[in-house]
Amino acid sequence: AIAKAKTEEERKEFELVLAWSERVNWAIKEIVRGIPPFPFVRETLERLWGVADVVVVSQTPVEALEREWAEHGIDKYASLICGQEMGTKSQQIAATARHYSKDHVLMIGDAPGDLEAARENGVLFYPIIPGEEENAWEEFYRVALDRFLSGTYRGPYEDEKIARFERALPERPPWEVEG
Repeated sequence: AIAKAKTEEERKEFELVLAWSERVNWAIKEIVRGIPPFPFVRETLERLWGVADVVVVSQTPVEALEREWAEHGIDKYASLICGQEMGTKSQQIAATARHYSKDHVLMIGDAPGDLEAARENGVLFYPIIPGEEENAWEEFYRVALDRFLSGTYRGPYEDEKIARFERALPERPPWEVEG
């Protein structure tokens, strides 16, 4: 993209974005360590092991994802770990979901882009509301997982979860709100 920039200003913007992206990747690699999964994540993965394929869909570098999952001994539960090198979240879902019925694919996410990726592919979505992660994972483990595995997730239950997620999101992201 930098080489194809039409103006000097555009080239500088691309270089700035690249530098920022490389710095974020460095920070993830060097700083993010020792942060355990939320309660009920491991238990959920254990229940899914052998009955469903777990695919990690992320825009984090794959090296960092593999390291983090291995650090906590949960990498064995993932059939595939996809990072930013493997395309957008929507592309990652499309590449793996084509092997399953739409009601047999569930994206778990904590951002509007996760919901958008699920919708673009017509698959199910379970939201993790930022700040309510522990409750969300417990409910997923105790309620939503059984609904997903029994084929009763889509419909009013999923609709209510998504509506609550959308209500919980700020109208404008924090970086756009004037201090």
